[in-house]
Amino acid sequence: MSQPDANPSDTPVEMGTDGNPRPAPSAGKINRLSHPAFIGFLATQFFGAFNDNLFKQLVLLLAIPTAVVAGASEAGLLDSAADSAVVENAAGDRAAAGGVATDAPQGGGSDVQGIATIVFGLPFVLFGGLAGYLADRLSKRTIIVSSKVAEIAIMGLGVVAFLATPVIGFTGLWIVLFLMGLQSTFFGPGKYGILPEMLPREQLGRANGLVLMTTFIAIIIGTALAGPLKDSIVSPTLPPMQGAAGLWIGSLVCVGIAIIGTLTSLTIVRLPAADPQLKLKTENLWIPQTIRSLLWRDKSLLLALLASCVFWLIAGLTIQSVNSLSKVQLGLSDTWTSILVALISVGIAVGGVVAGALTRKISDNFVIQIGMWGTVLFCALLSITLPGDADQPGQGHLLGFAGCMPVLILLGASAAFFAIPIQVFLQDRPPQTLKGRMIAVMNQANFFAIVMSGAVYMVLDHLITAAGWPRSYLFAAMAMLFLPVAIFYKLDPAERPPETDPLEVPEQMPEPSDA
Repeated sequence: MSQPDANPSDTPVEMGTDGNPRPAPSAGKINRLSHPAFIGFLATQFFGAFNDNLFKQLVLLLAIPTAVVAGASEAGLLDSAADSAVVENAAGDRAAAGGVATDAPQGGGSDVQGIATIVFGLPFVLFGGLAGYLADRLSKRTIIVSSKVAEIAIMGLGVVAFLATPVIGFTGLWIVLFLMGLQSTFFGPGKYGILPEMLPREQLGRANGLVLMTTFIAIIIGTALAGPLKDSIVSPTLPPMQGAAGLWIGSLVCVGIAIIGTLTSLTIVRLPAADPQLKLKTENLWIPQTIRSLLWRDKSLLLALLASCVFWLIAGLTIQSVNSLSKVQLGLSDTWTSILVALISVGIAVGGVVAGALTRKISDNFVIQIGMWGTVLFCALLSITLPGDADQPGQGHLLGFAGCMPVLILLGASAAFFAIPIQVFLQDRPPQTLKGRMIAVMNQANFFAIVMSGAVYMVLDHLITAAGWPRSYLFAAMAMLFLPVAIFYKLDPAERPPETDPLEVPEQMPEPSDA
């Protein structure tokens, strides 16, 4: 028989900034992962991740239709005048329907995945501080349920945005992507901040593994369905703006999934606000002074945050690079491209479970080292293109489609080995009353890195196109970016620095960028 849920009145407490007692981090409202509240939480974030990734991958695939044809033409994969006409129609339609890539090279078109990535990530950077404030000021359950209700409306706007693409081009899709990012901005601190409030410390590693596993199963399904959905609805001979209008069906499915996710969110256990008397200050709109003080005093926490940012910079580049490698260099369809992207999530899902279990038995640093060096190794393998085979399918890529499949799975598993211990550390390290704001700052910093990945991708895309290099060189750049982290980073799980008033700030504390 399972033990009864923990009674919060029997658990130790600590004092909040308002002078009232707060539940200790290890108290938890439930003590088993089979509890309906935790299962409902898993289902809620599963459906949210599914919607995000189905919609995003549809947009990303639409973002490179002319680039793929241009690349295939260079590789000798186009054999008919009709195929070449697709290039001209797509480029002209893109220029006329929304002003995107109007300066693209004739007969080619511009890869605007970087723009999509920036648009989706900007809300996290702009509103992450406010989201963290609300996550501590209100019950995290309230935040989660409210975010799911907003998701229904946003997915409904997605239906309209796809239908309107022949008239307004990508403009409507950019707006919906921005709103999706905004919804996720407020959902994130509640999603991750509720775990240490809902569960005891010893369950966090396994719980994070399950969250990561179910999240990426949703990503696998959502991402993998996007390609077949687009291929089944959109004729390859249609200009992209006309073909995109048919994808409203996919967004309609997302509306239904959002409704189901809202219902499952209602099963999450009710929890009190971490700091209900917290006042909104201007600093809450960026990085609160209390969090800057915490990061200044706790260098281990700061370094873990910076390592997480570098990881998400690479993660943001990975999706765009796989799409580009598959469609441009390997000449694959949207269906096979989505499958390759989904395989990364297969690796992350499996690696998340394994990493969650390993962190309970062996050193976190050992798990992290496996993840870091695995990421460098597998990015390096994906980058190799053999010279002299530019006229062959795949343009001489060492692995080809079949070889990319296991390597992308292993790359995903390596990512999970790196991310799980750091995520647990960032969740558990801050004081109880600062967890929501710390997690919001973590999301803010990580998505700043993702926004930067969009900008970095556009720079790399321009450089590789101008130099006539194969698209696989994107992965060489990623390996070089991550190499210094693999060499120098080590998680320091030392005891927290002496507790001080969270409002106390060193007299001459530099900005986080100088720390």
